[in-house]
Amino acid sequence: MASSRWSEALDKIGSLLKSPVVSFGDKTIYVYDFFIVFFIIVSAYLILRWLKKLLTAGQKANKITIGQEYAYFQLGKYVVFLIATILVLNTFKVNLSILIIGSSAALVALALGLQHLFNDLVSGFFLLFEGTVRVGDIIEVEGMVCRVQEIGIRTSKVKKRDGISLVIPNGKIISNSVINWTTDSSITRFTVKVGVAYGSDVQKVRDILLACAERHNEVVRSPKPLCRFKDFGNSSLDFELLFWSKNRFRIEDVQSDLRFLINSEFNKNNIRIPFPQHDVHIIPQPDIRESLADKPRNTN
Repeated sequence: MASSRWSEALDKIGSLLKSPVVSFGDKTIYVYDFFIVFFIIVSAYLILRWLKKLLTAGQKANKITIGQEYAYFQLGKYVVFLIATILVLNTFKVNLSILIIGSSAALVALALGLQHLFNDLVSGFFLLFEGTVRVGDIIEVEGMVCRVQEIGIRTSKVKKRDGISLVIPNGKIISNSVINWTTDSSITRFTVKVGVAYGSDVQKVRDILLACAERHNEVVRSPKPLCRFKDFGNSSLDFELLFWSKNRFRIEDVQSDLRFLINSEFNKNNIRIPFPQHDVHIIPQPDIRESLADKPRNTN
């Protein structure tokens, strides 16, 4: 008795799932098709969660960097979305081949009109695949230093030193010359230039510059700072202080602090920073009235 009721219930559920919802031409979408679509969406969500946990574990184990974690997840997300979209369309009886062929002319016209957009899209895939620029990297593009926050398919989001966030088309990053300050090394070399007056004690200048660098907390101790006697300038003896630091993003603040220290130490030690100056020699000319007086007059 119980088994017959169970069988009847299953038959009713089966007939309900096979109930048509909508028909177009010779194709019909049934109730169970919506359950299949729901299963596809849930499966895609679970796959992305598993992929995120896997990449996070790899990043915590120092097998991949934060930028690589983000790039791999973005690529995985786009692949899963693409496969899920194809499966959903196929479940709803959409013929993809006819759809692609029918829209090919429109796609060509659209591509011609949106060349920059497609260039940015392709550039986004290159950025994600190549990994030359990753999330968290400090880059300099068109003279602007910024930190990469997000890399999308069409645009990337960056943050400038003043805290302003910008959206940059990926094509600009790919086509322009970009300096990536985030290299394999954790430190980068920077420079502070200064000139002193002729006649200054150059050895004392060298000692002061190196001492100022060693006093700053953002200057690493190894490699040690260097001081170069750069050149004999027109108005000054030119020096160059070279130092290494991990603070790439705020390096201008470090350089400013060093200039304050250097100026203070120069004042204490009577070392003068000259300003550009030129000597003007005036050659005296004979008085024009005397020249006219000495000139013979015409008496005719």
